[in-house]
Amino acid sequence: MKKYLSGIYLTLIFGILYIPIITLIFFSFNSANSTAVFEGFSIKWYIELFNSPETFEALRNTLILAVLSSLIATVIGTAAAEGIYRMRNKLAKSAITSVTNIPMMNPDIVTGMSMMLFFVAVVAGISTVFELTYEDIGFFAMLIAHTTFCLPYVILSVLPRINELGNSLTEAAQDLGCTSMQAFFKVKLPNIMPGVISGMVMAFTMSLDDFVISYFVGSSNFQTLPLLIYSMTKKKVTPDMYALSAIIIVTVFLLLIISNFKTGKKIEGRRREARRK
Repeated sequence: MKKYLSGIYLTLIFGILYIPIITLIFFSFNSANSTAVFEGFSIKWYIELFNSPETFEALRNTLILAVLSSLIATVIGTAAAEGIYRMRNKLAKSAITSVTNIPMMNPDIVTGMSMMLFFVAVVAGISTVFELTYEDIGFFAMLIAHTTFCLPYVILSVLPRINELGNSLTEAAQDLGCTSMQAFFKVKLPNIMPGVISGMVMAFTMSLDDFVISYFVGSSNFQTLPLLIYSMTKKKVTPDMYALSAIIIVTVFLLLIISNFKTGKKIEGRRREARRK
C-alpha cells in the first residue's frame, strides 16, 4: 500500500513539474498560431525563430550578460569567501556573512528599485560633467546589478569548501617554499574548484533567468530575453518563443546528461582504484 501511494505521489509531482514543459515543446511544433488547438506538425516556428533578428539580439544580450556577470561574480566571490575565512574576529565575520546574504534574502523588486535609484543618481551626478544619459550606461548598469545579486550564491557555494579544506594543505605548501599566492593558486584553488564551478553555474543560471531586477535597471537600448518575452505578453506570445524555450530546455537537458555521465565515470573510476588497493 505504501509503495502504491508513493508511486502516485511521485507521478503527481513529476506531472506537475514536467507536463507544462512537455506541452510547451509539443506546441512549438504546431502549424497554427495557437496554444489550444494542435492543427498539424510543422517546424515553421523554428524557421521563423532563426529568421528573427530581434530574438537573436535579445538572446545574445542575455548570454553575454550572464557569462560576464557570472565570471566577475565568481572571481570576486571566491576572493571574498577566502577573505571571510581568514577573518579572526568572530563578531565581524558573522556580521559580514549576514550582510552578504541580504541580496539573496531581499525581494527582487526591492533590489531592483534600489539599484535603479542608485544608477539614476549616478547618471544625474555624472551628467553635470559629461553628457551622459541612462541609455549610455544601460549595459554596465545591468552588468553591475547582475554581478551584485549573483555574488552571495558564489560565496555560499565556495565558503563551505574552504572551511572543509582547512589550512593544512596551504601551510604544507608554504613550508615547502611556496608563497601565499602560490599556495592559494596551486594548492587551495584546485581543491575548492568544484565549489567555484557550482557557484559560477548557479550565478549564470540566476542571471539568465532574472526578470525583475533587469526590468528596473535595464535601458531601452539593451533588452534581454526575459524582457522581450514580457513585452510580448502585453499582446500575445508568438510560438517562435515556444521554439526558443524548447531549444533551451533540450540544451540544458543534454548538458545535465553529459555532466551526470562524466560524474558517474569519475565515481566508477575511484571505486575501481579503491578495489585495486
